[in-house]
Amino acid sequence: MTRQSEPKKPAQSADQTRIIRIARESGEATELPEPLNLGERVRELRKAKGWTLEQAAVQAGLARSTLSKIENGQMSPTYEALKKLAEGLAISVPQLFTPPSKAQVTGRMAVTRAGEGQAQATVTYEHELLAGALRAKQMLPYRARIRARKLEEFGGWVRHDGEEFLYVLTGVIRLYSEFYEPVDLRRGDSAYYDATMGHNVISVSEEDATILWVTSLT
Repeated sequence: MTRQSEPKKPAQSADQTRIIRIARESGEATELPEPLNLGERVRELRKAKGWTLEQAAVQAGLARSTLSKIENGQMSPTYEALKKLAEGLAISVPQLFTPPSKAQVTGRMAVTRAGEGQAQATVTYEHELLAGALRAKQMLPYRARIRARKLEEFGGWVRHDGEEFLYVLTGVIRLYSEFYEPVDLRRGDSAYYDATMGHNVISVSEEDATILWVTSLT
C-alpha cells in the first residue's frame, strides 16, 4: 500500500507563522511580526493605485510572472525583490508587512452662520475667523475683507509657516508674492501658495474685495 504524500503548502502560508527579518541598508535588522498576508497586501496596494499586474511590474522593475507569484503566495521574494516592490509602490519595505492605518473618526464638525465668525480687524484686512468652536484644527479658515489699496500699507512682506489657499468671493484683488509677478484675481479665481514666501493682498476694485482664506496649521 503506497502512502500518499501530503500536499506542499505554499511558501507564503509558511511565512505567516514566523517573524520576518528585514535588513535595512544600514546593516541593522528590524524584526516585524507579519500581521497580514504579503500577497494580499501587495495586491491591495497595487489595486489602490489602479494598476494592472503589468503596470505594477514595470514600476517595480520585476517580471509580471514574479509579481503574480508574490500576490498569489507562490513564492517568498528576496529582500532585493521586496526593495524594488516597495520603491515601485512608493512605500518603505516595512510597510509591505504592516496593515494600512485606519483613519480615526473623530466626528468633529462646526457650523458658522453668516456673520457669526470671530471678528479680527487690522489696518489692511478685516478677518472673520470661521469654525472657532473647534480646537487643535489642522486648517484655519477665515473670511477677509481687503481694506488695503497700496502695497506700501503693509510695511513689509507678510510671511508665516504652512501653506495657504485663497478664493475670491467679491471684487478684484492683486496678489503680490516674493518670487512671482503680481497677479490680479477676480470673483471665482483662487491661488494656493507657500505661506513662508512673502505675500500681500490688496483690493484693486472700487469696493473692498472679500476672499475666503484657508491656512494650514501643520
